[in-house]
Amino acid sequence: MDQRNFATVLLLTATSCAAADRRFALREPLTTDTDLRDVSLPCRADPTDTDPRHVRCVPAEYVSPLMWDGTDNLLFRPLAEAWTFRPSSEAVDVNAFDEVPDSSWFTNRLGVRAIPTGELLRGACEPDQILDPDREPDGSWVIDHGKNNGSSPGFRVDVRGRKYMFKVDADAPERSSAASVVGATAYHAVGFNTSCEQIVYVRPSLLKLTPGLMVQANFGEARPFDQAALDKTLALASKSRDGRLRLLASAWLPGRLLGPFRYEGTRADDPNDAIPHENRRELRGGRVLAAWLEHHDAREQNSMDAWIAAPKGAPDASPGHVVHYYLDTSDCLGSAWDWEPITRRIGTSYIVDWGDMARDFVTLGIPLRPWDRAKRVPGKEIFNFFDVQNFVPDAWKNEYANPAFDRTTERDAAWMARVLAHWTPEMVRDLASLARFTDPSNTEYLANVLEGRLEKILERYLTVLSPIADLRVTAGDTLCATDLAELRRLREPSRFAYAARVGGRALRVDRPAPAAVCIRIPHVAPDGGAPDDASERYVRVEVADGVARGVLVAHLYDLGPTRGFRLVGLERPEH
Repeated sequence: MDQRNFATVLLLTATSCAAADRRFALREPLTTDTDLRDVSLPCRADPTDTDPRHVRCVPAEYVSPLMWDGTDNLLFRPLAEAWTFRPSSEAVDVNAFDEVPDSSWFTNRLGVRAIPTGELLRGACEPDQILDPDREPDGSWVIDHGKNNGSSPGFRVDVRGRKYMFKVDADAPERSSAASVVGATAYHAVGFNTSCEQIVYVRPSLLKLTPGLMVQANFGEARPFDQAALDKTLALASKSRDGRLRLLASAWLPGRLLGPFRYEGTRADDPNDAIPHENRRELRGGRVLAAWLEHHDAREQNSMDAWIAAPKGAPDASPGHVVHYYLDTSDCLGSAWDWEPITRRIGTSYIVDWGDMARDFVTLGIPLRPWDRAKRVPGKEIFNFFDVQNFVPDAWKNEYANPAFDRTTERDAAWMARVLAHWTPEMVRDLASLARFTDPSNTEYLANVLEGRLEKILERYLTVLSPIADLRVTAGDTLCATDLAELRRLREPSRFAYAARVGGRALRVDRPAPAAVCIRIPHVAPDGGAPDDASERYVRVEVADGVARGVLVAHLYDLGPTRGFRLVGLERPEH
């Protein structure tokens, strides 16, 4: 036995006692959460409605003031938690296969099936939502509302009865619109609910302004959105050589909009919302996805809840259910603040970071910090400090503390890494192409940075807990799987030394293809005699790949030679 295999056997032996404690029931794992069921809510009068007879049978709207959300997470919550003992705990919404079921928050896509290129590039857009400005007559796109709040100037447009929020690039030309489309497409492919985002080049004559519009800024009173305000907004847009304006079009979400979701607690008036949001794996694991894209503005104001009523054409009616959306990823891919010191800290420190300030006080600010080493790549200033070399996945921070991100555990992050491992280099390049940069070298740079950051994420999180995934039983008695670490070539092929066993018995590991693992499990009767086809014996198969510190423990029921084995649960012990 060589040294690697000997170490693997020791690892399997060390974990066998811990793994033997848990037992899964003989049933299919939960694949769809019950929060997608329709529920009925009490009806109430709407004091803002001009029709006194109109009632709403939906959850109440939640308003998230920018100043309050920032102050709460920068000051009040850290102070409160400093005096509160908060034990570490694992996410609640995880099924027997160590995965997240489909829900009103998340739909498994990339992690469970291959996504065709056309579907990937379309993101959340349905075919009839794709805009083609060249086919539309002048004045047919009606501006019916100014854009409230946010850092990106814009306005709402009615296109043949469909609503879109149009935005211009707020900082560097082309970057924020590129970030919106690339970010939303990545979030959608992974499994989150997002809006349909697309970049369109529009001739100014296509737009028609509705008189008397008003707009509400982040701070201050409402002001008119008139022709002068529209011209000011459009002047910020990038232009093609023929004078068309580059605009980001975000399709209006379906249903009755209820305001943002929160990253902690539950919505009290939604019976389906039973799991505290900070304990949801998809929100915790979302930190890793945000780190990949540099989505530092991942806060509650950039989200939306929508009530989807069962009765068609009656958005305020019951029954229905709430769907949770991610919005506005325009800060991804290296956005900039007006204040350069903040821009340099994006991804490595909070806007107000009490821990960093305390360390600077103790060390007199002498040690170099990541932001001290940050440099813009010459010719690629559009991306500011979005790079690979200074990216440390588990040290990444967003704009300010996020209650769900703060509770991310190794298991939550590893789950997201297993999903992200399905992004092939070709898919990453397709994703980068959605930016529609006029300079092809920007597309190339973006693809290289995304791939480099992804490799760092996979290296960090697929070499601790077992990266063996996609398990299934074939031919009744053979357990097959894919090693995502080997699939992504995180180590040389010779480094992967597989070992498997049931109890004290070593099992043969077949390798039908690179990164593929198959293990034939013997049927054994309890008394050593012939297997009884009617019996239901519990079996634990432990598999190590020689690279990750942890093993995979597959829990199965032996239903006999005729019925075969039934996979009922998976565990990934840390050691």
